[in-house]
Amino acid sequence: MSGQILCKSISCADSSGKMCFHSFNRRAVLPSDIHIKIRYSGVCHSDIHCGKGDWGKKIYPLCTGHEILGDVIAVGSDVKKFKVGDVGGVGCFVDSCRECEECKEGDQQYCSGTNSNGLSGFRGTYAHKETEKLVPGGITQGGYSTDIVVDENFAVKVPESLNRPEAAPLLCAGITCFSPFIQAGIRPGMKVAVAGLGGLGHMAVKIAKKLGAEVTVLTRSPSKVESAMAMGASNVVVTSNEAEVKAAAKSVNLLYNCISASHDMVFYLSFLKNRGTMIVVGLPPEPIANLKAGTLAGRGLSIKGSMLGGMKSTQEMIDFCARHGIVSDIELIPATPEAVDVAWERTMKSDVKYRFVLDTAATLGQEFDERAAKKAKLS
Repeated sequence: MSGQILCKSISCADSSGKMCFHSFNRRAVLPSDIHIKIRYSGVCHSDIHCGKGDWGKKIYPLCTGHEILGDVIAVGSDVKKFKVGDVGGVGCFVDSCRECEECKEGDQQYCSGTNSNGLSGFRGTYAHKETEKLVPGGITQGGYSTDIVVDENFAVKVPESLNRPEAAPLLCAGITCFSPFIQAGIRPGMKVAVAGLGGLGHMAVKIAKKLGAEVTVLTRSPSKVESAMAMGASNVVVTSNEAEVKAAAKSVNLLYNCISASHDMVFYLSFLKNRGTMIVVGLPPEPIANLKAGTLAGRGLSIKGSMLGGMKSTQEMIDFCARHGIVSDIELIPATPEAVDVAWERTMKSDVKYRFVLDTAATLGQEFDERAAKKAKLS
């Protein structure tokens, strides 16, 4: 297709997750599309699981990344929401069927329909099959790259005050907190616990606090107490401290569980007041084996799952964060294979406070070209 856009990227070479430079084409800008020159791209645990094939066999090279922020440099003829010069954001999906009940209600992340190309469900920002017409190569590619072309209905307009690397993680971590909090009706005076103070957890503390909640952080790490309090927590419970755990029993209305490692869910239910609710967003590899129905029925407890948020909710989240000055705590890294390899290793060890972000615009294109020229010279 004429007009396709050459995109430079850092991609997984294979299921080892080791990074390499790789180039591929984005589609030409269609009437409803915008072309974003990517400035920053956050690193999410999902990138690692997907890139290493933990969630099924993938096609490589694969470019991950779904916390994308950058400058709109071109718009299609039918675009209404964006103009050249705006700041655009792209999160975890870039299309859906648009016709099912969920899509019409604004919950595209739960899309249950089939689009005109016969593909079902939402189209993930990376690693999802798509037609060659929409995605050259037939597989969506993510944000560890120089450019992305996306339908304007699947991008958010980012206020200029958030045109900064600390805002990129809002496109995944931010909405994964904001959407279930709004649905749960968090209000001033409500007592909310956050289990796990990582990339998701630290955003949950900030957002819940600005919604008016009294926030308690549950963490295994005494070293995180000071950070949690600085983010707005009113209380921190170190879960290895029996006295602190006992004092906090039945103390919160809502518990946001973002722990992705295997853990005892019944233990965390003990922090809920009667008729309290646990929201589960972490994805431990093992099923919940020790939870009996009586544990829930006997105290009127609820467990509710949540995944991301729809496009309307994502725009509301971005605007909310801009009004309240909410951004992520990050470590900004160069967009090179070596730097991303280290970032992935450290992320898996929880050795980051609290999100890595690639400085894509500043380093990727230049580094890509310089290494390509050096390689050509040597050959």
